[in-house]
Amino acid sequence: MSEKLPRTEMPCQKAEERVKNFNEVALGYTDEMAKAEASRCLQCKNPMCRKGCPVEVRIPEFIAQINNGDLEKAYEILKSTNSLPAVCGRVCPQEKQCEAKCILGAKGEPVAIGRLERYVADKALAANKKTAAASASKDVKIACIGSGPASLTCAGYLANLGAKVTVFEGLHEPGGVLVYGIPEFRLPKSIVRQELEGLKDMGVEIKTSFVGGTTVTVDSLFEQGYKAIFVGVGAGLPLFLNVPGENLIGVFSANEYLTRTNLGRAYDFPNYDTPCYSGKKVTVFGAGNVAMDAARTAMRMGAETVHIVYRRTRNEMPARLEEIEHAFEEGVQLLELAAPLAFKGDELGKLRSVTLQKMELGEPDASGRRSPVPVQGSEFELETDLAIVALGTRPNPLFIHNTPALELNKKGYITVNEETCETSIPNVFAGGDIVTGAATVILAMGAGRKAGAAIAERFLK
Repeated sequence: MSEKLPRTEMPCQKAEERVKNFNEVALGYTDEMAKAEASRCLQCKNPMCRKGCPVEVRIPEFIAQINNGDLEKAYEILKSTNSLPAVCGRVCPQEKQCEAKCILGAKGEPVAIGRLERYVADKALAANKKTAAASASKDVKIACIGSGPASLTCAGYLANLGAKVTVFEGLHEPGGVLVYGIPEFRLPKSIVRQELEGLKDMGVEIKTSFVGGTTVTVDSLFEQGYKAIFVGVGAGLPLFLNVPGENLIGVFSANEYLTRTNLGRAYDFPNYDTPCYSGKKVTVFGAGNVAMDAARTAMRMGAETVHIVYRRTRNEMPARLEEIEHAFEEGVQLLELAAPLAFKGDELGKLRSVTLQKMELGEPDASGRRSPVPVQGSEFELETDLAIVALGTRPNPLFIHNTPALELNKKGYITVNEETCETSIPNVFAGGDIVTGAATVILAMGAGRKAGAAIAERFLK
């Protein structure tokens, strides 16, 4: 019986080897591994796994094609709803979405849907398989501001229906958080570029160095004849700790640190002239996926020790379990039940230590997690020459401040119609982190797809 077959593990680089390089940690399934894992799928008549996917990938159908040996058909099924399957197969939290709904998970381990998605997509990219391009058969121009997963999904959806889609990106390289936020060892940039080339093959035009809210605005796009605009500019303004000494040399937001190492390729210095501030004793504040990315990057950049400081315990850490386990395997250490009080520097203004205070868990807060409570008189010093703050982000202010007609919620994010993703400005739609706050790639893609469907219903019928 397929439900009794063990889940097929994916091979990885050994921890002692991978911590010295930026090559991808997970190595992917072989053909035999993929066949074995695909054979576990029960092919449910009412597939709950699909209901758990924000972009509604036809999961049993593509897995069935793996069993049939028809990977081309499997890829075609994936691409019919997911513009970036090679990306999603790597970075989506499947354990909280599609795999969480898999019936096999009730008594054992769910089908490794994400790993199979990656396998099929990687095979297609390696063979240079291209999705059939839909000619721009409709004389309808659509603009997408930002080139992260929400915008790219919206663009791909509409281009496939014959719209003329242009994506405007503020930086010199498209991809948004896929390029500047997620490290190379989790998501190789070559994969992102191949996925982007696939969108270009579908007719999507991508323009870089166009900053939403300044060099490209809602009004200017409508004046140029664009019928609808999708806004996917993210929530890239970092949150800080607001403690003394946070302006010392050596204290960085995770956004800046990861952007330097990823988009600037500082990990390959001096081949790329983008040096990154490095430290021997690194402390990361936060316990989400971005914190794990920053901590693991610091290890690869030559740190002797890397500590993650978290106000709660390991049990409450919000990062993906796989990322937490990989971080600790690579030598990252956890200082749980601790919070920063102040940073201290030397006479030149360089960071030298952080004062921490021990915490204990009190009553649950609004999120359901027990609130950390300071333990009086428990202060201690931790030697630190590089601190990385990974506490989350706020809305991208540039676009919002220059688009005053947009309605915002009390946290400053764009409000949208839940059914269509349309904003308070007619024919302007939005999705991703600029609407929800920091969330997952696949949730942003789900919003892009929903907005794309609404735009298509209005302009492409």
